[in-house]
Amino acid sequence: MRPRPRHQALTILRHGSAIALAELRAVYTWRTWLFGWLVRMLSQVVFFTLVGRLTAAGSDQRFLVTGNALMACAIEATMVVASSAWERSLGTLPLLIAAPSQLAWTFVVRSLQWVVSGTATSAAALFALGPVFGLRWTSGTVPVALVLVVLTALGTYCFGLTLAALVTDRPALRNVVSNTAYLGMMAVCGVQVPTGYWPVPVEALAQALPLTHELGALRALLDGGSAVGVLQQASLGAVIGAGWLTVAVLAFGRVAQRGRHTGAIEFGT
Repeated sequence: MRPRPRHQALTILRHGSAIALAELRAVYTWRTWLFGWLVRMLSQVVFFTLVGRLTAAGSDQRFLVTGNALMACAIEATMVVASSAWERSLGTLPLLIAAPSQLAWTFVVRSLQWVVSGTATSAAALFALGPVFGLRWTSGTVPVALVLVVLTALGTYCFGLTLAALVTDRPALRNVVSNTAYLGMMAVCGVQVPTGYWPVPVEALAQALPLTHELGALRALLDGGSAVGVLQQASLGAVIGAGWLTVAVLAFGRVAQRGRHTGAIEFGT
């Protein structure tokens, strides 16, 4: 008897999440994460904040530290492009395509470790470095900021999943695509300069990315904006993230359909 779709989805979620956490433990020990990765990312936040002081466009250090601190989780979330491509080089992609389940949901949960790690990195940057550069936190703003960090990591992760599906047949491009994606977001999503700094077509592109809206919500929160304004921006970012997730599911479905039809997904390619 075939498992019910709901039971099957829960099984994929459970096992996929376990794999993600196991991979996180394999990639990092607490020492390498804390003194290696985290120190590197905090140094990056400090670097861009200090360099920004030298430019007219980036003279507001609160603006810069907020953008770069939140950007940290987006950088990690786009690692889903590379970790998804690993399945083909490891020879597991043909088995996943042959399995009687939706390929997309396997990939949705397979790389969630980057969301976990990215959330921790951005939280450390905001709450440890932020006060050094003028951010002021209260008991009311801290939990809201944490929710916005999680939404940013998840939304960017969904965007990365779409890119991962697009490079499934070109795994050698995984790092190029991942790096281009996060550098592009860093440039246009309001991290270093306001989105209005860019021409209208570029600004329109920024509006299609979750990071732009979650960062707007975070800045509104820190500036004492209304709860409604923060909620509107955060909700818009979440909706756009869900839209990218839908595109990713459809794209992975196409990958599976093509692989089953042509048999072109080789082991170890």
